[in-house]
Amino acid sequence: MTTSTPCSTVAATTDVPRVKKPDWLRVKLPIGESYKQVRNLVDTHKLHTICESGNCPNMGECWGAGTATFMILGNICTRSCGFCAVATGRPEAVDYDEPQRVAEAIYLMKVKHAVITSVDRDELKDGGSIIWANTIKAIRALNADTTLETLIPDFRGQWENLQRIIDVAPEVVSHNLETVERLTKQVRIQAKYHRSLEVIRRLKDGGMRTKSGIMLGLGENKEEVVQAMQDLYDNGCDVITLGQYLQPTPKHLPVVRFVHPDEFAELREIGYNMGLDYVESGPLVRSSYHAEKHIHSGRTLNK
Repeated sequence: MTTSTPCSTVAATTDVPRVKKPDWLRVKLPIGESYKQVRNLVDTHKLHTICESGNCPNMGECWGAGTATFMILGNICTRSCGFCAVATGRPEAVDYDEPQRVAEAIYLMKVKHAVITSVDRDELKDGGSIIWANTIKAIRALNADTTLETLIPDFRGQWENLQRIIDVAPEVVSHNLETVERLTKQVRIQAKYHRSLEVIRRLKDGGMRTKSGIMLGLGENKEEVVQAMQDLYDNGCDVITLGQYLQPTPKHLPVVRFVHPDEFAELREIGYNMGLDYVESGPLVRSSYHAEKHIHSGRTLNK
């Protein structure tokens, strides 16, 4: 899934004509007993998943396989990014029992690799980082064999909060760049391109396996995408995901172009030639898609 810090709706620009969704973006509806079991567990434990809140096109495939990406710290974000389907507003009070509930759900689901993400909680002094650390600790206490990826916010550049993530050392730590530098102010209103790069750099300096994602189809050009990939690589990024942006509602930013699978394949090769350790690139790729593979090198596995 190419959601980073999940955010909400803004008025979409109206001067971009609507483009028809191509056949290669068709996905199957969620069905099957495994999918139903996962949904029941999520509902029973009052958990939020970015699969639902982010309208992920891979929810059927992932949940059908008995996996999910959990979203902690509620489902209301303090930011208002132009691409994201998660609601913006005043979040509810922090739920200090949430880490244990997430850990118990992962145990019941027998998840071997869990992805945890969150909304932005800019109103909190710690940015939610204490709950983040407690969640990772709780998961490990109950699920000793489960590996973890954490898809984190930028914590507004308050690096003592980022350090709490480094201190509990998930196997992969991800923070999404989301788009190219030129479009950052439009796509990620409260975020900063170079601050996100610094998040990756500080994570790498802290010994983390680092990951980031970029959405395509928002009006960027190939040269800008390659430059963003190079910027990530130069700042210590190990894994990059590249996927097609899909407009969640008419109130969100419109799709400017649907990128052909051949272009994604070309960018994948460019990334490997650049030196990146794993490049996941395709129209339906999202940050958490095939996340269990991203703890390993993709250079020999996928080339």
